[in-house]
Amino acid sequence: RLSLVLVPEFYNITLRPRLRPDPNSGLFLFTGRSVVQFECLEATDLILIHSNKLNYTQTADGHAARGSSAPEIRSTWLQLKTQYLVIELNGKLTAGQKYQLHAAFTGELADDLAGFYRSEYEEDGVRKIVATSQMHPTHARKTFPCFDEPAMKAVFHMTLIHPPGTVALSNDVANISADGEDLLQTRFEPTKKMSTYLLAIIVSDFTNKSQKCFQIRIWARRKAIEAGQGNYALNVTGPILDFFQSYYNISYPLTKSDQIALPDFYFGAMENWGLVTYRETNLLYDPDTSSNRNKETTVTIIAHELAHMWFGNLVTLRWWNEVWLNEGFASYVSYLGADYAEPDWNLKDLIVLDDVHKVFAVDALTSSHPLTSKEDSIVLPEQIMEQFDTISYSKGAAVLRMLSDFLSEPVFKQGLSSYLRDFSYSNTVGSDLWIHLEKAVKDNNVSLPRRVDAIMNPWVLQMGFPVVTVDTSTGKVSQKHFLLDPDLHVVSFRYEWTVPVHWMKDADVHEHIWWLKEKEGVHGSSWVLANINVTGYYRVNYDLGNWERLFAQLSSDHQVIPLINRAQLVDDAFNLARAQLVSTTLALRTTLYLSQETEYMPWQSALNNLQYYDLMLDRTEVYQPMQDYIRKQVTPLFLHFKNLTSNWSHVPEDHTDQSSSSCNSTGVRQCQNLSRTWFRQWMETPSHNPIHPNLRSAVYCSAVAAGGPAEWDFGWSQFKNASVASEASKLLTALACSADTELLRRYLSYTLNSSMIRKQDATSVITAVAANRAGQNLSWDFLRVQWEFLFTDYGVGSFSFASLISGVTARFSTPAELQQLLDFVEEHEATGFGSATLAVDQALERTEANIKWVQQNKLEVLDWFSSQISELQQD
Repeated sequence: RLSLVLVPEFYNITLRPRLRPDPNSGLFLFTGRSVVQFECLEATDLILIHSNKLNYTQTADGHAARGSSAPEIRSTWLQLKTQYLVIELNGKLTAGQKYQLHAAFTGELADDLAGFYRSEYEEDGVRKIVATSQMHPTHARKTFPCFDEPAMKAVFHMTLIHPPGTVALSNDVANISADGEDLLQTRFEPTKKMSTYLLAIIVSDFTNKSQKCFQIRIWARRKAIEAGQGNYALNVTGPILDFFQSYYNISYPLTKSDQIALPDFYFGAMENWGLVTYRETNLLYDPDTSSNRNKETTVTIIAHELAHMWFGNLVTLRWWNEVWLNEGFASYVSYLGADYAEPDWNLKDLIVLDDVHKVFAVDALTSSHPLTSKEDSIVLPEQIMEQFDTISYSKGAAVLRMLSDFLSEPVFKQGLSSYLRDFSYSNTVGSDLWIHLEKAVKDNNVSLPRRVDAIMNPWVLQMGFPVVTVDTSTGKVSQKHFLLDPDLHVVSFRYEWTVPVHWMKDADVHEHIWWLKEKEGVHGSSWVLANINVTGYYRVNYDLGNWERLFAQLSSDHQVIPLINRAQLVDDAFNLARAQLVSTTLALRTTLYLSQETEYMPWQSALNNLQYYDLMLDRTEVYQPMQDYIRKQVTPLFLHFKNLTSNWSHVPEDHTDQSSSSCNSTGVRQCQNLSRTWFRQWMETPSHNPIHPNLRSAVYCSAVAAGGPAEWDFGWSQFKNASVASEASKLLTALACSADTELLRRYLSYTLNSSMIRKQDATSVITAVAANRAGQNLSWDFLRVQWEFLFTDYGVGSFSFASLISGVTARFSTPAELQQLLDFVEEHEATGFGSATLAVDQALERTEANIKWVQQNKLEVLDWFSSQISELQQD
């Protein structure tokens, strides 16, 4: 970590990217000059400043940098592990004085998706180069020497020198002037005081779609903008910014809002202040080929990034050990912003499936981790990267949603607004937010059992979450740390939480929150449903009598139970069964009522959970009866949509992709025939795709799975020629559905060639092949053979190694697979696993739990599915 002895005030930076390879080295390069002015707070003869992969032009006296009005430089050297340029001086800098450090340097404009990097694409047969950037979290130092920590905020004066015919963009407004050598020079207005990781610089020949009243612009490849693919993003950006100005009660801090879609990009998007960068799939929307799910993704991700313009950018966390507060907050309010822009879609509810249920799976492992880590445990770049995981984003979102719920939204917003005003243009620690929320609680006379920090600390400082057990026979309510493998006991905490319980009894929702403060409490009896709308971050179990009454209610009139809670009952039951708190048969019984269910969330919850059964048992004799049962349950849903759409002549504006994919994968014959027919029609006339965008993901996968090389090759050529990123993404996933191992082997080999598959997409191709029964072993063998190359060379900066490990090992459920995983870990121990270290631990723990689960449950599951099918045959 940098000491607080030197504090930056401003930077003057001039960068010139070369968009053609250097004739001598064959590399794409950039050159730069920088000046940083800093104040010395305490006398020192050492300057530490971050630098990575930069080659410095030596000064006349042979150093990498020079100072002004300062002691002479004795020596300079690079500290590779911590990425410091170390400057040793002949004398001490004086406390209270300001100094400037000058440097000239060259860097590679590599295709590694980090720092100042290059992205390539083809337009009208011409290869185009974009110079773009990803400074977050620790890559500004790869672009110019800087104090590259979030608390080292400064003002940036940026100038870009670039070829005519290109446009330069950065965080602030541009002033263009000509330069010598037929070059343009774009000088930008000084930024606000901000962190290095929020800088953005881009040189491209992109064009934009803009809104005049306030400068909102959507930038992308010329063809994409001309085709109207930026229109949807432009239409929702204004309303989302309006929503957040009102929600935070603070005006948008900048004078413009640029958003740009890049062909090559590591994250889904990045909240650079005033110039937000996106993967093309997340910003661009084409009404002719994109699905409703694509539209939902676009509006939610835009809302996530724009939420950061205040929370994260205006006010920034002091250090990366509290990433969760930044990312969890943006994830939570993204649903609110998206819901404001698209009020008819019930987007707010999807947080339960997409975040709460998703993160429960990870947070129920002993290898999980608390939201907040100790500050001194997160130091190296790979440790920082590791913080950006499901826990930070999704558990963060779930816990903040719970907090907003029990405080009430007006009180939550009041505390938030005063926090943002108090700390504008500076940095905070998590406890600062609790203090402001506590003040809002007092101002509004909100009754809480404890102070805000006392309620929140257990949720934030200890890992995991409780299962709350309601015993209606005794009226007793208790809590216990929920672990998927109950044999593994964690001793580090006394695992207890202050739990807010919303509940309903016999169809009546009770208005007040009941607080479970100790291990146990008493609550009265009768049929009960707890955690209404899953606003609390915990699972719920009941006595058997209450489960039976809930089953009876689902069977007689399921709509008495709120929609989100129907999804919750399924998800809780399946996971309680995995933790041996209820029987597997009880969990499976939650799916019996689904033949009457037509809503998206309960069905998706069930399919997500049955997916685990699929992964564990699809290579055993359980597979066929399980498929038969799911087919029986999903057929009424298929017929419901068939009827609703007048035999698929028009497709409704919601999640029909779900019924289509489940009925295809379980072999509903009408459904599969429909998929094949549509795909064949498309193959016959490639310029006219008859498949509705909402059904494409499912239909493409089904047709490729049922087809052979002809279908696969057609899918590949359509992927290579796709002009819309979301369409390319659907095809990319569908190509992994093939049952032909030779085709899958070929597909995996393409991930090592960035002209076939972009580096940003390679991880998702490998994990998609692993998700296919036919591809599981192939992808694991591929990963083992190629790991060294991917990890140390090809994939650096562009591969998500954590999701690669968790994706390829998801099916592991035999002692042989566990041994292979242990051997793999041992073989690469010396190199280490970098940002995938936690994922490796979780994969080992998950595999051990899977082995145990299959041994304990396989026969019971086989008996249950078989009995359901034999009943069907008797009927």
